[in-house]
Amino acid sequence: MEPLFGVFPVPDAERQDAVVEQVLLADRLGLDLVGVQDHPYQRRHLDAWTLLSYLAGRTERVRFFPDVANLPLRHPALLAKSAATLDRLSGGRVELGLGAGAFWEGIGAWGGPVRSGPESVDALIEAIGIIRRVWAAERGISVDGEHYRMHGAHAGPPPAHDIGIWLGAYGPRMMRVVGRLADGWIPSLPRLPLAEVLPKQDAIDEAARKAGRDPAAIRRVANLNGVIGDGTDWLRGPADHWVEELVKLARDLRFTGFVAWFDDEDQLGQTERFATEVVPAVREALAPR
Repeated sequence: MEPLFGVFPVPDAERQDAVVEQVLLADRLGLDLVGVQDHPYQRRHLDAWTLLSYLAGRTERVRFFPDVANLPLRHPALLAKSAATLDRLSGGRVELGLGAGAFWEGIGAWGGPVRSGPESVDALIEAIGIIRRVWAAERGISVDGEHYRMHGAHAGPPPAHDIGIWLGAYGPRMMRVVGRLADGWIPSLPRLPLAEVLPKQDAIDEAARKAGRDPAAIRRVANLNGVIGDGTDWLRGPADHWVEELVKLARDLRFTGFVAWFDDEDQLGQTERFATEVVPAVREALAPR
């Protein structure tokens, strides 16, 4: 699977012009992905879907995904229609990152459901089924779930390409959901300690095989946080340090994509260094011989 590389701009309303410039630069420099976090209850953030749509209209090749969409505040049928619409308008440049939910106090403040851990996974499973049916443009969709209901809905239009559902997931049950139902996994490192990655990769593979799926078809994308520059800590060092660590993440921990969030005010400079100094070297190191 060809490795993908991208950036994770923080959708800060006070920096909205800088956010747009960072994404335009990523597009010009040939990066593959832009992921945008989705926290509607964060008063300092722009709305993720509106921002993604605007950015898609300003760019030519980079692919977009919510990293990850706030499912409790976005009905899955409408989320699926939004993703399909943007995929068509952008020429097939959308994937769908999904999460079961977090920051429940904020979700509840906005009128969303406050779910337990098990309830949130149950709702996610229901949502994935609805999303797939909407993308298939089924007619007469009826769902009588515990968390979502539809009554004879006519779906469509379908997306321009087979949109991948990538799950932000950490718990044992969520690993099984990734392997059984999803097209990708997008954990954040080092929120997920590196020592825990391979057991989770194995759990995804086992669940995929039990479901009759090919584990190799599931993309594994790591959200990464750091700075390209001086330093000696993990992902807080020069470009050659980043190259070495990303190659390890790919070879040893089996990641097939990397989305970088930079702890530096110079987001344009960091994006340029990532795209010109880090990404080409990692691609070369990982290229088949």
